[in-house]
Amino acid sequence: MEIELRGLVKRFGGFTALDGIDLKIKPGELMALLGPSGSGKTTLLRVIAGLECPEEGAVLLDGEDAMGRQVRERRVGFVFQHYALFHHMTVFENVAFGLRVKPRRERPKRTELRERVMRLLSLVQLGPLAHRYPAQLSGGQRQRVALARALAIEPRVLLLDEPFGALDAKVRKELRRWLRRLHDDMRLTSVFVTHDQEEALELADRVAVLHEGKLEQIGAPDDVYEHPATPFVYGFLGNANRFICRVQAGRVQVCGNSFRAATHGVHHDGEVVAFVRPHDIEISTDAEGEGASSIVQHVSAAGPLASVELLLERDGILVEAALSRARYHELSLSLGQRVTIRARRARLFTDGDAVGRGGGP
Repeated sequence: MEIELRGLVKRFGGFTALDGIDLKIKPGELMALLGPSGSGKTTLLRVIAGLECPEEGAVLLDGEDAMGRQVRERRVGFVFQHYALFHHMTVFENVAFGLRVKPRRERPKRTELRERVMRLLSLVQLGPLAHRYPAQLSGGQRQRVALARALAIEPRVLLLDEPFGALDAKVRKELRRWLRRLHDDMRLTSVFVTHDQEEALELADRVAVLHEGKLEQIGAPDDVYEHPATPFVYGFLGNANRFICRVQAGRVQVCGNSFRAATHGVHHDGEVVAFVRPHDIEISTDAEGEGASSIVQHVSAAGPLASVELLLERDGILVEAALSRARYHELSLSLGQRVTIRARRARLFTDGDAVGRGGGP
């Protein structure tokens, strides 16, 4: 099913949760709604489901206006953040619930209902646990029960609100992979809400980044990460060093390197904000070498990358660099050591609000 959202506006009193959202979700696509708390992503999901009614705009399902349709008529499967399972019901009865409450003429017969529920439990790898209660399951198992329950009604759209938010990191990663495989097998149009950048970039076909009720950018994960459209998107998607710089004669100095401003759409001299990813910071132990002179302030070498915090001597600004373990051992850095650093790449913006929110040169 194709989902099209046109000019959606939703207010709660004086607070505008959605401010003119236009978005088209393709049939069979797995779309992530990504943003910080309060950005409007859950409200947008609830509007698609029919659980919230916008003041302005339209929701089209396969080209038909869905604004007058009830939740049941939209055939939407909704997986809530905290599962919302019935604790007094077994796993089997939780999954069967949506089928049992259908109108009599649509309700499957007992044998068919049982076959469908057991087929879904097998799909989510919970067949042997059909007679357990939610309290007897792990968090990951409860989440899979909630997903099976949403799929039981044979939805045309699957909506998931922070589906892995209550799980620990290891289980969350395992379930992400599992959900991606399930989606590829079923090819349901799916939309999930998350504030976890890694989750969105790993799972989704496309990512829609929201901020303060507005759609900042939409695109494939690698495109959004590599080519952020706004300062907010750059800063939100992964760690970033942020510098306030001046463009002079068409060039700008950023962390020991010079960049042509025009390649970033900046065609006039003046103040700009520059972002540099930690992995794009190059460190040299040649203290007299080309680059910005810096002092090693802190090193954390746990994990696949070593994180190094450096103080720019000229400006007193802290810069974060990320090194491979091999490069870290090669440099043999020590606290207080003087080094030079250079930015391999930078992204420049002329956004006035971004510049106004501060950061060093």
